[in-house]
Amino acid sequence: MSKFKSNILLIYTGGTIGMVKDADTGVLKSFDFENLLVNIPELKLLDCNIDTLSFKKPIDSSDMHPKYWIQIAEIIENNYDKFDGFVVLHGSDTMSYTSSVLSFMLENLAKPIIFTGSQLPIGDLRTDAKENLITSIQLASIQSHGKPVIKEVCLYFEYKLYRANRTTKINAEHFQAFASLNYPDLAESGVHLKINKDYLYKPNTKKTFKVHKELDKNIVLIKLFPGISKTVMESLMAIPNLKAIILETYGAGNCTTEKWFINILKESISKGIHIINVTQCSGGSVMMGHYETSDNLKKIGVISGKDITTEAAIGKLMYMLGQNITSKAFKTMYEASLRGEMS
Repeated sequence: MSKFKSNILLIYTGGTIGMVKDADTGVLKSFDFENLLVNIPELKLLDCNIDTLSFKKPIDSSDMHPKYWIQIAEIIENNYDKFDGFVVLHGSDTMSYTSSVLSFMLENLAKPIIFTGSQLPIGDLRTDAKENLITSIQLASIQSHGKPVIKEVCLYFEYKLYRANRTTKINAEHFQAFASLNYPDLAESGVHLKINKDYLYKPNTKKTFKVHKELDKNIVLIKLFPGISKTVMESLMAIPNLKAIILETYGAGNCTTEKWFINILKESISKGIHIINVTQCSGGSVMMGHYETSDNLKKIGVISGKDITTEAAIGKLMYMLGQNITSKAFKTMYEASLRGEMS
């Protein structure tokens, strides 16, 4: 491998970007990874060395699972010293979940990991796949004084580079499928690649890169709605081996003030179940105690998710539960920004 060019590993997990229509049924299905490169001859013009690696059986991102998150993390771990950057091709539906959890699993990361994909298959005449892939590789290969400029897990889509754990998929139809509503874009692709260096994550590069592979799935996500019943809440809280709940509340972290609701949460917390308060709103932050309707949550020990996305809240929770953190330290740690996921 060249010492002067960046060495990039392209990891294909599956997703629309690498799919082709079945001639008989018209259904999209994954095809051989090598064909992806055949469809983008421009990759040979990039000023970097590109190696490729594919899941043995590429998956649709709707089938994404923590076991695949661990697989991606292990691929990066096994190749970390050989490459200057990584580009992960992934289906857009769960891309924010995967990229968010990877940001927590990869501690002291000092290289770029850029997730991308597309809304249309690579072989489609109007595909967005080529630009997304080419620019992702370019961004992953940018160096300054022999070191990568980007040192975090990112997501690139439709001319914008985002911090991965700040993203949410907002549109299933438009090419601009993702948004980062609580944090500025890290870069924008136009005539020039404009890097917003002030917003890039600045890790302590003196610390050793570490990969965490223990994830705990014993969690539940509850989205509040007017009329949610006591029976439903009690059933969810009684799930065997339940360790934590993410509660999607209204606005700035508000919920019903009915006594039965608060008592159910209080009882769960007394049993050692962690309850995280995140907002249902796409943008904005939980501010417990700001309104009377969230003051009770603050008093009983509910954890504030602040301005974290639901996707990042889930990834952070699975990661932290896998670390066997004491109950006393859990709330403090969750409410702190670990990888730039919250303000």
